[in-house]
Amino acid sequence: MSTAAAAVLPSPAPSRLSLAGGGQRAALTADCAATLLAGCASARRASELHAAALRAGVDRDKAVDFRLQRAYAASGRLDLAVALLRGAPDPTTVFYTSAIHAHSSRGLHPAALALLSDMLARGLLPTAHTLSSSLPACNGLAVGRALHGYAVKLALSGDSYVATALLGMYARAGDAAAARALFDEMRPDPHVVSVTAMLTCYAKMGALDDARSLFDALSSKDFICWNAMMDGYTQHGRPSEALRLFRLMLRSGVEPDEVSVVLALSAVAQLGMAESGKWLHSFIKNSNNNPRVRLNARVGTALIDMYCKCGCLEDAVAVFDGLISDAGKDTDIVTWNAMINGYAMHGQSRKALQMFSQLQLAHQQGRLWPTDITFIGVLNACSHSGLVDAGRKLFESMEREYGIEPKIEHYGCMVDLLGRAGLVEEAFDLVQSMKKQPDGVMCVSLLAACRLHKNMALGQRIADYLVANGLANSGTYVLLSNIYAAAGNWQEVGRVRAMMKASGIQKEPGCSAVEVGRRVFEFVAGDTSHPRTDEIYAKLEEVMGVLVREHGHVPRTELVLHDLDEAAKEKVLAVHSEKLAVAFGLISTPPGAAIKIVKNLRACADCHAVMKLVSKVTGRRIVFRDRNRFHHFADGDCSCGDYW
Repeated sequence: MSTAAAAVLPSPAPSRLSLAGGGQRAALTADCAATLLAGCASARRASELHAAALRAGVDRDKAVDFRLQRAYAASGRLDLAVALLRGAPDPTTVFYTSAIHAHSSRGLHPAALALLSDMLARGLLPTAHTLSSSLPACNGLAVGRALHGYAVKLALSGDSYVATALLGMYARAGDAAAARALFDEMRPDPHVVSVTAMLTCYAKMGALDDARSLFDALSSKDFICWNAMMDGYTQHGRPSEALRLFRLMLRSGVEPDEVSVVLALSAVAQLGMAESGKWLHSFIKNSNNNPRVRLNARVGTALIDMYCKCGCLEDAVAVFDGLISDAGKDTDIVTWNAMINGYAMHGQSRKALQMFSQLQLAHQQGRLWPTDITFIGVLNACSHSGLVDAGRKLFESMEREYGIEPKIEHYGCMVDLLGRAGLVEEAFDLVQSMKKQPDGVMCVSLLAACRLHKNMALGQRIADYLVANGLANSGTYVLLSNIYAAAGNWQEVGRVRAMMKASGIQKEPGCSAVEVGRRVFEFVAGDTSHPRTDEIYAKLEEVMGVLVREHGHVPRTELVLHDLDEAAKEKVLAVHSEKLAVAFGLISTPPGAAIKIVKNLRACADCHAVMKLVSKVTGRRIVFRDRNRFHHFADGDCSCGDYW
């Protein structure tokens, strides 16, 4: 070992090795030291053996040096492993490959590729193991293709491990053609790892049917393969299939891991199925015999997110408190972010800001550091409650106090905050002053604010700006059409709708889902597809005709943006998807039970008013999640305070 390396390494712990009885110490040989190091995975033990090797003068033996490097890497002290590598007088490809694998397998990809570069600079040629360890570290095609070239040049591309790693590299980079070509070369009997890599590639592209065909054709599937298929479903808006696949996985006798349950929780969160989420929580707590599933920070954070998105804020808080109790001061910032965002989406803005204050204190103590996601949560909290001054201060503090450059999402939060508060001109000025290109969400938020505050002139200006800059999307045209319709300008409505038709743009239909007995039932406006349609409409007529109007409800016909008479507009309002979901919930659940509804669009103002009255006259609690937030209806009031 060189003097430079010795200077980097800490002083080894005193050796307690006794190699002979009778109080005498036998001389430590290189073979003996190498044997003792073979199974060493403790930093302290490695340090003791290192000390003994130094005293015996065998530390420069190649086998001892190499196994010391591996022992330090296995114990997590990669810095010491690299110091030994750098100090070795004549390191071989095996030395470098071991270090590359140690870094790549821990996700330290830049360091792994830097070691590979050093190795090649020394004129050392990679082996199959070197390439299969380096390829997972490639986050782009340039380096990956270069390594592919090495594999071909050195006649290693046919090695099963190299071929699988190459396939995985192309799959992660989204190059389906290259991945498929490699996959076809492996036929007729590809390894499950290769199938999983190809499946992942298809899933990433959204080609879920192709992915499922590969999945179903595989006779023996490990949990990683199941996870890849579930991930494809959750990432591309098919959570029901993901959840069904998780249950099939359990019935097939394959034990899930941490990733499996996180994916299942994500699927439940998308669906808003609280009962399924509680079943999953129970499954996690009772998985004592499965070492791969533990209620740790990652799983706990997924539980918090799931409960928040299923309308069970109290359950989310209980999970968070449990994690805090178990982890003490070392709770992950991601867990805090999930809880802050949960409070924000439920309109509990003050509690979200209180949590942020606690986070600031932890930051001052050097324990936790807010991230960009943290500020999305607190800015959303300000937006949902109209806390304009607090939002401005938080936005300004991001870069000044925390070194976090605001992203497009943070500007979007500010535009939403200002727009909701009626400061639409200021919101538009902010968009125009941005160095970044505004996204579609921000544009729709601006126009929604114009519609909310009936500012048609500014709405037209904003729409012209968006069209001129190529930023208009379906939401832009729909909102502009709605602004004109609200003002009764049907000629302009016709013009905008003609533009939509010419561009092939269609308005997204509203859909409301209600959970009953761990099953989800979906409704669209005027839906008559449910087997209990007659009962649903009878209950709806009872609610609208007897319960609601006797309590002073007047249908908000001005919200019907079609050129119809008042009676026709009332009929359109009466069969909105969320009203049908409420009626089905009333006839399908016991008296007094809460009704939970999820809608893909923003809540209709008339339906919002109806749900407040239904909660009052029936004594039911209604938990309603729209595209932006939660509304908790109880005793005639809503948690949003009608600010939404």
